[in-house]
Amino acid sequence: MSGRIFQNVVLQFKDTTDRTIGVVDAEGAVVACSELTLIGKKWPQCVAAINHAEGNCVTLEGKTFKALPGWGSQFDYAAFASGDDATGHTVCAMAAVALNAAKAYYEEKHDKGSFIKNIISDNILSSDIYMRAKELHVAAEVPRGVFVIRPVEESDEAVPLDVIQNLFPDRQNDFVLNVGEDEVVLIHQMPEGAGGRDLERIASQIADTLRQEDDSQVFVGVGTMALHLRELAKAYKEAQIAIEVGKVFDTERFVINYENLGIGRLIYQLPTTLCEMFLQEVFKKNPIDALDQETLFTIYKFFENNLNVSETARKLFVHRNTLVYRLEKIKKLTGLDLREFDDAITFKVALMVKKYLTSRGIEA
Repeated sequence: MSGRIFQNVVLQFKDTTDRTIGVVDAEGAVVACSELTLIGKKWPQCVAAINHAEGNCVTLEGKTFKALPGWGSQFDYAAFASGDDATGHTVCAMAAVALNAAKAYYEEKHDKGSFIKNIISDNILSSDIYMRAKELHVAAEVPRGVFVIRPVEESDEAVPLDVIQNLFPDRQNDFVLNVGEDEVVLIHQMPEGAGGRDLERIASQIADTLRQEDDSQVFVGVGTMALHLRELAKAYKEAQIAIEVGKVFDTERFVINYENLGIGRLIYQLPTTLCEMFLQEVFKKNPIDALDQETLFTIYKFFENNLNVSETARKLFVHRNTLVYRLEKIKKLTGLDLREFDDAITFKVALMVKKYLTSRGIEA
C-alpha cells in the first residue's frame, strides 16, 4: 500500500481541523502525516494497544488511534489524531473512514487478486494483460494450474475459502478467489516441467483436505496447464467444463481433469436435437429404454472388461454361454452385436448420448 495515497487524504484534513492526523503501519511506523516532520517516526509501543482495541478508538501518549477495517488478528494500518479528548476521538474516527475508502479504492485498482479475477472472467483486454502484470509485479510467463472447486450437492455449504488458503499460503504466486456463490478458484504456480499428473495430485490434495478438515465433499475441476497469463481464462473454462461433463458421464469421480474427458467432452458440446436424431438412427428396431436394468448392467460390465466374453462372464458370476445368450438377446432387440468392435463403439456412444440427454431433462 503506497503511503502517498494516505498522504493525499491526510493533507486534505489540514483545512478542516487543527489536529495532526496521520497513519501508522503494523510496526508503528508513521507512513503518512499532516505534520510532515513526523513521517518516518516509529512508535512501536502503540501496536499492542491498537490490536487489543479490536477496531475501536484507543488513546495513548496524547494521541487517539483507530485501526482501519479489514484486519484479522493484527491490523495493517491505523489512523491517528493528536489529542486524547472527545474531539480527538471524533477526528480520528472520521479520518479512519476517509483513509479506509482511499485504501479500498487503491486495492481494487491495484490488487493482484482482482487482476487475476478479471483475467479469468474475460474482463480485461488481452493487450492490457502484460502491461498490468508488469505494474503489479506478476510474472506473465510461468506455468500455472487452474482448479475450480464446487460442492457436490447444491444444498451443501459454500466451499471454505480459508482451508484452501492455508493449503496454498503463498499470496505472491497463488490466488484463491471466490467466484459466484458456490465456486472457489485456485490459481497455483507450478514448477517448470510439471504436467497433468502434477495437476491431478494437487486437485486430489484439495479434495482430501476439505473432506478431512471440513467434512466437505467437493468436485475439483482441472484445466490444462496455463503457460501464460493470457491462457488462464481458457484453463478456467476448461476446469468448469470438466466438472459439468464429469457430473454427467463419470459420476464416481470427484477430481475431474479436462484432458481426460475423452468423448464425453465432444458429446457435451453437441446440440440436443442432433443427439436425439442419433439415438433414433441407432435404435431403429427398439428404443434404448426397451433394455431392462439387468441387460444394461451386463452391457456396462462387457465394456468395462474390454469386450472380453470370458472375463465378463467371470466378473458377473455367470457361465460363458449365459453371457453369449444375453448378447444375442441384445442383438435381436437393437440390431447391434456388441462382440463386433464397430457396433460396440456405436452402442457405447449411444449410452453416453442418452446420459447427456437425461441430464438435460430430455427423454429420448
